[in-house]
Amino acid sequence: MPQRASIRTAVPGALVAAGLLLTACGTQADSPAAQPAPVAPTSAAPPSAPAQNRPAAAAGSLGGAGTACELPVSFSLAKDWKPKAIKDPENPDFAALTRQGPAFARCEVDAKPAGNIGFLRVWTAPADQGPARAALEAFVKAQDKTSGVLVKETHAGGLPAAEAVYTVHSEALDEKKQERAFAVDTPKGPVIVHLGGLDTEEHQEMLPAYELAKQSLKVR
Repeated sequence: MPQRASIRTAVPGALVAAGLLLTACGTQADSPAAQPAPVAPTSAAPPSAPAQNRPAAAAGSLGGAGTACELPVSFSLAKDWKPKAIKDPENPDFAALTRQGPAFARCEVDAKPAGNIGFLRVWTAPADQGPARAALEAFVKAQDKTSGVLVKETHAGGLPAAEAVYTVHSEALDEKKQERAFAVDTPKGPVIVHLGGLDTEEHQEMLPAYELAKQSLKVR
């Protein structure tokens, strides 16, 4: 995005908070004689996964007693990501910012100190909202201007989980951007961990922190 650098510095803090995711072609030889000789197999290791699919190194934790946000789950935090509890999320006066579908925002982890514009947010839904996948699907459905929603079964910290990857139309940039979230069941109800971002590039740069949260998650 040519103007991305200027956009990152110009976006108002309030907007960021409220915003609070090759086809291979081959050729065929004309004759058997033109075909290359067979290549002997090698013991080379397969290419590693893209960097954004690998978890960041842990530099803290969230969710347990004494952490910034006490939650039904705990997970590891990436370096310089700053968590903050959301006060009184069930207050109807704040519903536009703190409620989405069946879920209430409980904690947000700011990526700006780590160099990105976006948040990792933790949401909880009441136990009567059904299993984690149903709560996640309702959560995504309640978000404005979503498209291309893909929900799949996965694992978070070895626990059964559901994950949604989708796009949202950004009013600020007048373009689509990627977002994603995963959900797990807990004795206190479903927990949803969501990653947004100013745009798709920011979102992808923050994926290692999201993967760290997903792979290290434990139910408390």
